[in-house]
Amino acid sequence: VIIMECDFLKYDSEHVWHPCTQMKDHEKFPVIPIVKGEGAYIYDAKGNKILDAISSWWVNILGHSNERIKNAIINQLNKIEHVIFAGFTHEPASLLSKMLVDLFPENINKVFFADNGSSAVEVALKMSFQYWQQKGKTKKTKFAAIEGAYHGETIGALSVGGVDLYKQIYNPILIDTFFAKGPACFECPYGKDRYSCDAECFESLENVIEKHSEEIAAIIIEPMVQCANGMNIYSKKYLKKLYKKCIEKEILLIADEIAVGFGRTGKMFAFEHAEIKPDIICLSKGITGGFLPLSTVLTGDEIYNSFYDDYTNLKAFLHSHSYTGNPTACAAAVETLKIFKEENILIKNIEKSKKIYNRLHELFANHPNIGEIRQLGMIAAIEIVKDKKGLKKFPWEMRIGFQVYKEALRNGVLLRPLGDVIYFMPPYIIDTEEINLMTEVAYLSINKVIGGLNGT
Repeated sequence: VIIMECDFLKYDSEHVWHPCTQMKDHEKFPVIPIVKGEGAYIYDAKGNKILDAISSWWVNILGHSNERIKNAIINQLNKIEHVIFAGFTHEPASLLSKMLVDLFPENINKVFFADNGSSAVEVALKMSFQYWQQKGKTKKTKFAAIEGAYHGETIGALSVGGVDLYKQIYNPILIDTFFAKGPACFECPYGKDRYSCDAECFESLENVIEKHSEEIAAIIIEPMVQCANGMNIYSKKYLKKLYKKCIEKEILLIADEIAVGFGRTGKMFAFEHAEIKPDIICLSKGITGGFLPLSTVLTGDEIYNSFYDDYTNLKAFLHSHSYTGNPTACAAAVETLKIFKEENILIKNIEKSKKIYNRLHELFANHPNIGEIRQLGMIAAIEIVKDKKGLKKFPWEMRIGFQVYKEALRNGVLLRPLGDVIYFMPPYIIDTEEINLMTEVAYLSINKVIGGLNGT
């Protein structure tokens, strides 16, 4: 059967089930066929270019079709595309491990490979559980997390997630987890500010730890920003308090850096804002510059050595993925890290973050329907509300954010919302003109949607 390129939309509508989507929506708002990506833009089949202001679900941190990463992949494909990683090794994975370890505190020196973010979280959870079993603390069989957390969509990852939208239907089959109220800085119940508070909100998690410390193997957290929870940015003091309490109560701390790592928050990794040393760190998304799936779980000798023994003692970590340590993906990741260093990405991002901040405040600081502007590095978000004074929100059924998303697409900008939160996570190559386009289209789209509600 010869399938002509022009037929692919027909086959999509007949056969493809898209992720995180109510497919019925596409009866009125068809999927957009993308045929090319270059720099900060993607191009549809009609030749229209769309500014990718969310880095295609936060992965294309260096833009689309980056020449250096593309060439690194081609060079690797000319050697070997994939090889079993049990009993064998190769240069890209070995070099990547060294480059990653050099970015972290001295307690992190071991790298375990997986192939996506959810899998990395599964690895971290299993690793934590087995560690305590082999240390003789067999009561430590559970995990703790905070409300609003998102750590992926496999069963284990969902179990430690705190966003009902993703997990509620699956609750009967999830692992029992201890949950505490997390930071809620937009409407802080303590009347504090995320930049000057003492993280009074930590008391909820502290109470859970005090009550269940003998049962908790690990606590998992997204450092500094709960991304899927409306880009909820919180105080670094919260992390400091958590780190201290984990040490005190002998609980492992897992830092989920999947979305916030690799320069997204202004530091290479978000936990650096709090100057803490997690026991386990999960990485994915931007690690390959958006070219290929890859994830890693990093830890240190204390955990690694608890698994190191004669085979007959049955302490090995028997977790595997067919594509573990894929050479092609590792080669892309190596080149991505080289670009960070050689092109001073973190330093350049400081100036770009300021420009995004200035434009958002110029446009939205006095907007009657923007309850808050929040930003940390190259993550920014604006919260749409019905009434700014009372912070009254629109009914979720109105899908204001989704309407803004559709309007922005018509004007050439991809702004996929989180409920009624419009966020900006552009590729780091974005320039001033593109920053202006991204923010101005957001402004015009919000005004048009809300103006339509008011009949204006």
